[in-house]
Amino acid sequence: MDRLKFIALSGTTAVTENFYVYEYGGDMIVIDCGVGFPDPEMYGVDLVIPDFSYIKENSSKLRGIVVTHGHEDHFGALPFLLREVKAPIYASKLTAGFIKDKLADYNIKDFEINEVDPEKDTPLEFGVFKLTSFRVSHSVPDSIAFFIETPVGNILHVSDYKFDWTPVDNKPFNVNKAAYLSSKGVMCLMSDCLGSTSPGYTESERRIEDRIEDIVEKAVGRVFFTTISSNISRMQQAINVASRLNRKVCMVGRSVVAKSDIAKNLGYLHYPNDLMISPKEIGKFAKDRMLYIISGSYGQPGSALYRTAMDEHQFLKIEEGDTVIFSGDPAPPGSKANVDFVVDRLFELNVDVHYYDMQEDLHVSGHGSQQDIQMLFGIVKPKYFVPIGGTIRHMRAYRRLAVDMGAKESDVFELLSGDVIEFTQNGARLGKRVWVKNVLVDGLGIGDVGNVVLRDRRILSQDGIVVAIVQIDKAKEKLFVNPEIISRGFVFEKQTKNFLNDASKLLAKKLSLVRARDIRQIKNETVEILEQFFFRETGRRPMILPVVIDI
Repeated sequence: MDRLKFIALSGTTAVTENFYVYEYGGDMIVIDCGVGFPDPEMYGVDLVIPDFSYIKENSSKLRGIVVTHGHEDHFGALPFLLREVKAPIYASKLTAGFIKDKLADYNIKDFEINEVDPEKDTPLEFGVFKLTSFRVSHSVPDSIAFFIETPVGNILHVSDYKFDWTPVDNKPFNVNKAAYLSSKGVMCLMSDCLGSTSPGYTESERRIEDRIEDIVEKAVGRVFFTTISSNISRMQQAINVASRLNRKVCMVGRSVVAKSDIAKNLGYLHYPNDLMISPKEIGKFAKDRMLYIISGSYGQPGSALYRTAMDEHQFLKIEEGDTVIFSGDPAPPGSKANVDFVVDRLFELNVDVHYYDMQEDLHVSGHGSQQDIQMLFGIVKPKYFVPIGGTIRHMRAYRRLAVDMGAKESDVFELLSGDVIEFTQNGARLGKRVWVKNVLVDGLGIGDVGNVVLRDRRILSQDGIVVAIVQIDKAKEKLFVNPEIISRGFVFEKQTKNFLNDASKLLAKKLSLVRARDIRQIKNETVEILEQFFFRETGRRPMILPVVIDI
C-alpha cells in the first residue's frame, strides 16, 4: 500500500532554508526552496542551501515546485535546484516576479514559471496531488497557502503567516476560504511556528506608518529608511509618509531598486511618478526634502547603507543632523553584530538613529503569535500537527499550544532535517530518515566547502599562517640553505625578525638529521617542529604550510 510521505529536507530547525517534499507513489512535489544564511563561524561562506540529493535521485517523480511567498529563505535556492533538475514553478504574481529576477541573476534561462491566483478555486494538479491556494497575511504581499488533496487525506500547508485585518495592501488572510477548504477535513496541518513563544496576537503592519511619520516629521535633514528589500508593504508606508510630508524619494541599492521596480510594474507598489527621483537628481533638492529607501537593514558589508555610513558610497553621504530609520530586526544568524557596527558608526557621525533597541515599534513580525496560531488551529481542526519554519524551541512551544487546545502529544510531530512522516488512511508515523548535509556556497563553489575547510579558515582567522620554504640538495642529501620562514597573520615579521630567525635555525638543525631525499618526511617534520616551537614560545598554533624545493 502506497503511503503519503512528508519530508522536511530542511526548514524546521533554523528558521531559514525552507524546503519540503510531498511524495506518493510515482508523484512528488516540492513546496518552497529557500536559502539559509551562514553562521558566524562559517568563514567566507556566502549562503547555505538545502541538500538536493534526494530530489536528484527521484527527479523522475518531480511534478512541480510550489513557492508560498517572496522571501529569500523560501525561494532563493531555486537557481541551484534548477541546475540539477527540471520542473515547472508555481507562485503568486509578485513572487513569480521576484523569482524571475533571481533566476536572471544566476543566468538560468531554461525554466517554466506559472502564476497562481489565490482568488480562484481551480486546483493545480500534479499527478495524484491537487493544490488549492488561498491568500494569507505576511510581511511581503501576495503570500499564499495551500490545501493539498491526496489519496490518503487532506493537508493544509501554511507557511509564514499572521492574521492582519488591516494590512497595507488591504488584502487580509482569506479566512472564509481557509475555513471552507478545512470543512472538507484536514488530516494534517503544516504551519509556521516562529511566533509560538510570543504571547497574544501579532500587531498589524498598518500602525507602523504613524510611528514612521512622527520620526520623519521631526527630522531636520535627510532621512535614510532601511528595511529588507522584499518588504514592499514597509516601502509603501515610507513612500506614503514622504508624500504627505513633501519629501522626494530615492531608491538606493541594487536589491531595493530591483524589487521595488518589480512591485511597481506588477501593481503592488503605488506612487506618483514625480515623487520618485533618480540618484542623479538628488542635488536638485534640499536635504530636508529627501527620503532615501536604502538597502542594508542587516548591516551587510558592501550594502548601500554600510558604504554610506563608511563614507565609501559614490554619490551618497550621511552627515550630522541626518536621520536613519531601521525598520526591521536583525534576524539572520550573525547579522546583529553587523547592524550594531553600522549603528555605532552612525552615532559616531552624530546621526539621529532609530533602531531595534529603542523600543519604538518600528518593526512588526510577519509571523503569527500564540493566539494567531491557536486561531488557525481552531479554523482548521486537524488530526495531526507539524510545526515548520522555526527552531526546536519554537516547535516545542507550538506543541504546547496544540496540546492546550486538545491535541495529543503524539499527534504533534517535531521534525529534524531529513525526517519523514508517513501517512495512511489509518494514521501517521515517522518513516525512514533521509540523510542530508549542509551545502555551503562560497563564490562560484557549491558544496566544496566542508568541515575541514571551515576548520582551516577558523585557524587562519585566529592564529594565522606560517610558510616554511625548505630548499634541499637532493644529490648531497642535505639542506641547501637555512629555511625561510614567512608569517602572515601570526607575528609581524619586522618586529619579530629574530624570533623567526631562531625558528629557521632550529628547523635547519632538526632537518639535518632527516634524509633529504624523502620529501614527505621533510614536510611532516617541518610541521611538527614548528608547531611545537611556536606553541611553546607564543601559546598559538598557526597553520604551517611547508614548501620543499629540490635544488
